[in-house]
Amino acid sequence: MRRSLRDGVEFMKPILMSGAAALVLLGLIAGSSRAQSLTPTEEGVMGGAALGAGTGAIVGAGVHHAGSGALIGAGLGAVTGGVVGHELQNQQNAQRRLQSEVSAQQRQIDRQRAEIEQLKQDQPASAQSQQANENLQETQ
Repeated sequence: MRRSLRDGVEFMKPILMSGAAALVLLGLIAGSSRAQSLTPTEEGVMGGAALGAGTGAIVGAGVHHAGSGALIGAGLGAVTGGVVGHELQNQQNAQRRLQSEVSAQQRQIDRQRAEIEQLKQDQPASAQSQQANENLQETQ
C-alpha cells in the first residue's frame, strides 16, 4: 500500500504544530526572563519540557495523537529536567560554599604569615637592644 504526499503532510502536521508551540512557549519564557538569569532548576524544567514535547509529539504522531503525546512528553520532561536541574543547582551551591570557606582560610593564613613576619622583625630588635643595654651596663 502506497502512501500519498497528502498522507505524509497530514502525518507531519501535528508534529510540526506541537514543535512550533513548544518553540513559541520557550521563546516567551526566555524573553520574559531576560532581565533575570534562570537558575539551573528552571533551565532544566524548560529544556526537559521542550525535549519531552518534541519526543512526545513524534511518538504520539505514530498513533495519531501528536498533541496528547506532546503534552504528556512535556510534563514528563519538565519533571525530569527539574530534578536534574535541581541537583545541578545543589552541586553549584555546595561548590560556592566550599570556595568561600577556602578563601576565608587563605585570608587567615595570610594574616598569620604577616604576624609571624612582624614577630621575626621585632625579635632581633629586642635582642639587639638587650645586648646594647648589657654593653652599656658593663661600661659603667
